[in-house]
Amino acid sequence: MKYAFIINPAAGKGKLINELGMEIAKYCSENSLEYAVQITTAPGDAKRFAREHAETGKPVTIFLAGGEGTVFEALNGAFGYDNVTLGVIPIGSANDFLKFFKKEEKTAFADIEEQINGGTIKMDVIKAGEYYCLNSCSAGMDAVVAGYMSQFKRLPFVSGSMAYNLAIVKCFLGKLGCKLRIIADGNDLGERNCLFAVVANGPAYGGGYLAAPGAVPFDGELDYTIVENISKLKILKFIGKYKSGDIDGLPFIHRGKCVSYTIRGQKPLPVNLDGEIYKMKEINFEIIKNGINFRLPSSVMKNFLTK
Repeated sequence: MKYAFIINPAAGKGKLINELGMEIAKYCSENSLEYAVQITTAPGDAKRFAREHAETGKPVTIFLAGGEGTVFEALNGAFGYDNVTLGVIPIGSANDFLKFFKKEEKTAFADIEEQINGGTIKMDVIKAGEYYCLNSCSAGMDAVVAGYMSQFKRLPFVSGSMAYNLAIVKCFLGKLGCKLRIIADGNDLGERNCLFAVVANGPAYGGGYLAAPGAVPFDGELDYTIVENISKLKILKFIGKYKSGDIDGLPFIHRGKCVSYTIRGQKPLPVNLDGEIYKMKEINFEIIKNGINFRLPSSVMKNFLTK
C-alpha cells in the first residue's frame, strides 16, 4: 500500500506545513512505508496529482492536507478509481465535512499515526453536473457568501468562521434573494423566491453553519434545505438558529430528503460546489451511494464500528 500526501501550503495560512511535513517523513521513514509528499503550487494541482496516483491502478491512500478546495480537486481527479482511498488532514480554515464527526474526534484526523493505522469506509458523493462533491452545494445568498468568504479568509488573522461572518455582512449590504425553480426526485416544488437553497451530504458548511443538521454522508440520500427570502430584520434573528441547526418549525424553511435535486434559475447565478463557485443557470444534483473509499483514523474507526 502506498500513501500519498497532497499538501496545500496556503491552507490554514501555511502555519502547519513545516510541522506536518516533518511528522509525515518521520513516521513513514521509521515504519518503512512507501510514501510521497506533493505540494500544490497552482489551481488544479491536487486534481492532477490525485489522477496520476489513481491511474497507476495500484492501491493508494491519498491524504489531503488542506481545506475544502483541495478535497474538491482531488475528489474530481480520483473519482471512479476503486484503488483509491481518500483521507482528510484538517489544516484548512474550515474543513466543514469533518464536522459530521464528534468534536473530540477531529484531532484524530490531524494525527498521522492514527490516519495510517485507520480503516476505510464507503462514503456517498454528490454528483453536481459534471463535478463531484463530498459535502454540500448551494445557490442564492450562500453561494455569493462563499465567494466573498474565499476573499476574506486570505486576510491575516481571519479564521474560517470569521471569514464567513464577514462575507455575510458584505452580502447583507446588497440585494438579497433570487428566483429558483426546484425539483426533488422529479417532483416540481415550484418557483420560489429564495434566500438560498442547499443540498447536502454532510450537515455543516460555511465555517460551521448547520444547514442540513440531519445529513448523514453514507445513508444514500441528499438532504435539502430551502430558505425563502425574508426581510433583513428576520435574517438577523434567524442566523443564530441557522448556525446551530435549530431551524425546524420555522415557516420560511422547507427541508427534505431525496436522491436527485435540480436548481434552475431565471439567469446564470453563482452556485457553490464545496466552496468552489461556478456560474450556471441550471444544475442537477444526485447522490452516488458508496461513491468513494474514505479513510477514518483508528480511534474514529473504532467508534464508527461500535455505533
